[in-house]
Amino acid sequence: MNYNRRPQKSNVPLVFGVNPIEEALNAGKEIEKILIQKGIAKEKIRSILDEARKRRIPISEVPIQKMNQWVSKPHQGIIAFLALISYHSLDAIIDSTFEAGKDPIILALDNVTDVRNFGAISRSAEAMGVDAIVIPVKGGAMINGDAIKTSAGALNHIPVCRESKLESAILHMKNRGLRIISCTEKSNSELSNTDLKGPICIVLGAEDTGISKEILSISDDITAIPMLGKIGSLNVSVASGVILYEALKQRTTQRYIDKKRINYGLQRL
Repeated sequence: MNYNRRPQKSNVPLVFGVNPIEEALNAGKEIEKILIQKGIAKEKIRSILDEARKRRIPISEVPIQKMNQWVSKPHQGIIAFLALISYHSLDAIIDSTFEAGKDPIILALDNVTDVRNFGAISRSAEAMGVDAIVIPVKGGAMINGDAIKTSAGALNHIPVCRESKLESAILHMKNRGLRIISCTEKSNSELSNTDLKGPICIVLGAEDTGISKEILSISDDITAIPMLGKIGSLNVSVASGVILYEALKQRTTQRYIDKKRINYGLQRL
């Protein structure tokens, strides 16, 4: 296989050329994303594109100049970035969590593309007991060396699920019994008044675009972090830490109350 490392760009190993990428896919290698050259004859790479779509691997069509920035050798108009983590099935995560007698808490990120923000969010999510992070195939951060470093290794422990369309994945979670809680500064409802117990999916959006209207429309609750200062919003990674801590506090308090009730009931017997 032809490998080329560009640590200053992405810290992710590359595979380039039609045959090497086909070999990587056939070997079951996890692919982070694929770049194809604009104007390339799709027939030459049809099998790669079909397999990539089946595996929900992001595909971007870019000019040859950008391709040449990544690889100086002949690349045949196609480059694949090998993934540094393994992606998980969302349904499998939900199933295993319910089977373990726990209420799932899933974190969905809408258009959060900054790798360091993603890494910091992953660190908070793992520390606060989140069962999985859900990201879209397109419009999500690339999980490269910077993301893993910023996560302090949390991305080696917390499952990440990559879904074709985030809105559809969130609606699927709703149909499976999870309440959808979107967090945006535009809400008049305060976080402390929002019930974060039970099976839930917390949705966070990018700082510039926020959460899409489509996702907000299917949310069960829309809440905001109360703030007293003049600045109207927080960095998304900071906001995630505040929200997830509130969820952890509510859920651990509820478990303590339930345990006290059980102990009280046993004493009465």
